[in-house]
Amino acid sequence: MRSFWQDVSVSAVVAGFVAVLVGVTSSIAIVFAAAQAVGATPGQTASWIWALGLGNAVLTLGLSLWYRQPVLTAWSTPGAALIAATQGIPMADAVGAFVVCAVLITVAGYSGLFARLMDRIPMAIASALLAGVLTRFALDAALSTRSQPGLVIGMVVAFLAGRRWWPRYAVPGVLVAGTVLAAALGLLQPGQIHLDWARPEWVTPHFSWHAVIGLGLPLFVVTMASQNLPGVAVQRGAGYDTPVSPTVGATGLASLLLAPFGGYALNLAAITAALCMGPQAHEQPERRYTAAVSAGVFYLLLGLAGGAVAGLLGAFPKELVIGIAGLALLGTIGGGLASALQQERHRDAALLTYVVTLSGISLAGIGSAFWGVVVGALALLASQRRA
Repeated sequence: MRSFWQDVSVSAVVAGFVAVLVGVTSSIAIVFAAAQAVGATPGQTASWIWALGLGNAVLTLGLSLWYRQPVLTAWSTPGAALIAATQGIPMADAVGAFVVCAVLITVAGYSGLFARLMDRIPMAIASALLAGVLTRFALDAALSTRSQPGLVIGMVVAFLAGRRWWPRYAVPGVLVAGTVLAAALGLLQPGQIHLDWARPEWVTPHFSWHAVIGLGLPLFVVTMASQNLPGVAVQRGAGYDTPVSPTVGATGLASLLLAPFGGYALNLAAITAALCMGPQAHEQPERRYTAAVSAGVFYLLLGLAGGAVAGLLGAFPKELVIGIAGLALLGTIGGGLASALQQERHRDAALLTYVVTLSGISLAGIGSAFWGVVVGALALLASQRRA
């Protein structure tokens, strides 16, 4: 077996960095809002970043190296939005709800219940779900030309040139070109960078029925439906057969251990994971795990130096982050659509899954990825009954 150092490449390291860059910059503000909603002090808020960064680092590094497949984890962004919308729940009660959520994720994972559910989802539906989740980023990249046309168009030119002359390093080239252009246009914000080490702060959990029912159970549902479900679909759509039960169970166990420090819910990543599973990470699929390992290292830096790293990532303009993500995901989107539409008997169900997922609708606090699978499954069932 080859060593990690034989498998790793510059493109894999850049893919890992971009994955963490996209994940953090797109959701760190929601995490801060969630901490403030339950009355976290500045020290406790920094502890949340420490717990989430360290938890994702350990999970991503451990699972990717163990399975030799790209397994990227993340914090639950819909879960953070749910916490941010709560009112009147003190910190200790919220931590108790986090513990209950973590126990439920652990049971759902290690019991095999979630794996059996995923085994019933056809590949066409999973591929359509993958394409629907990722297309939003490509559309956002195109729409960002409204605010920064020079930056985005320059990145597109760099991407096309890279695909023509150095395809393996097209995305690293976009990152370099985008950073240079952003600096030339005065869009970088180095003033946000402050050297600050994060420290863990323990909060003893208190269990109340109000918090468990009002926060713990909904947090479990949105994390499984809006995060873990598309996370597994992304893995399968990319051609990886990573075991579902132990990976999901590991995220629940890590959440359980880190809940008193602010690790409210860890889960499998979907959008950012796709950045580590496509050809932009490495031409050889068996070596793409190194991109996830690289992301784990950047997560570790985020956890240890939460304030400084968050500031560093926040110094990039949002158009640069969206542009890199959209361009890097084009190949994965195309592959997902090709797989989803390959079989005519699954085509209607796959298209419905894609459209509903892409719509971004949210019903009962659950995101469009879950409802896309529901609509696709119903369409598939109806077509089978008709046949």
